[in-house]
Amino acid sequence: MAVKSDADIAQEFAQSALSVTPVIILGSGASAAHGVPGMGALAAHLSSASRPGGWTAEENSEWASFLGRIKAGTDLENALQAVRPSERQTMHIAGLTRDFLLPSDLAALASVLADRNALPLTRLYRHLFDSTHTTVHVVTPNYDRLAEYAADAADVSTFTGFNHGYLQTRARDANTPLTVNGRQSRTVAVWKVHGSLDWFQDAANQIVGVRSALRVPAKYTPLMITPGIDKYRLTHGEPFRTILSCSDRALDNARSYFCVGYGFNDEHVQTKLVERCDRDSVPLVVVTKELTPSAKAFLTGGRCRRYLAIEDSPPGARAYMHQAPTGFDLDKPLWRLDYFLDHIIGTRA
Repeated sequence: MAVKSDADIAQEFAQSALSVTPVIILGSGASAAHGVPGMGALAAHLSSASRPGGWTAEENSEWASFLGRIKAGTDLENALQAVRPSERQTMHIAGLTRDFLLPSDLAALASVLADRNALPLTRLYRHLFDSTHTTVHVVTPNYDRLAEYAADAADVSTFTGFNHGYLQTRARDANTPLTVNGRQSRTVAVWKVHGSLDWFQDAANQIVGVRSALRVPAKYTPLMITPGIDKYRLTHGEPFRTILSCSDRALDNARSYFCVGYGFNDEHVQTKLVERCDRDSVPLVVVTKELTPSAKAFLTGGRCRRYLAIEDSPPGARAYMHQAPTGFDLDKPLWRLDYFLDHIIGTRA
């Protein structure tokens, strides 16, 4: 019998992980592949934006400190964690973030309208639903709606913790399955742990989803947790407390994990994942442009017992496994979701 190559073993591992309907974790790299700006571009945008009038001397001082850290090369997350923005500065950041990301989000929607197969995630959903499973869970810190657009293109339902309609209120029971004619509908449950471009809150803490909003509705503010020290405080309020609970439950019950463009830099997402990869040897597959230092530290630190991670490399890609931690080359760019799916599931939709 011929000895299996590292590439063959990696393919079998990935196919096995997908066969049990993994929880999908989408990071900023998953959206960057479709033109949505990342943290670096957002930092530059915040740095160049005009500051509102009427800020106090203390607020101006904090903002100047933040800008100085960005100019010195500090990443956005650490720059915002090093200062203490006021509540209205936090809302200012959220508003700028939404305005900056929305055009790219809408461009992705336009691409889906032109081609229902524009997002590889659509093909992944179809593959996972080609089974008896009726729910696919997606956990993401991203604000954009690419996960939802991909589900729409796959002709399956989506659920983000909000009811349906043009004016979406929060669902009373975030765990209630969607039904059509008395039967449970195939549903992608998207747990957006840091908020969404279409979530808003007014001064009385009324929370709504307005998927069609091009501008922030009058007397509302974007409901998005931006990087920085406040994100840990804000997750104790709704809807984030419920969303995080649902996300944790999905990660707790997962039989495998599939990370796309995720850098393992967010405790809101990865705590449960890390625990189960360690305690229960839950298989993990990661595809990304570049493995972050945090990702590499986790994969090689001994707590992830069964994994396959693929990143960009001149030959095509480089893969790392629990049994081949130093890695091996692949001759195709399998770090890209579209090429990965071509190789693992074998057919295009």
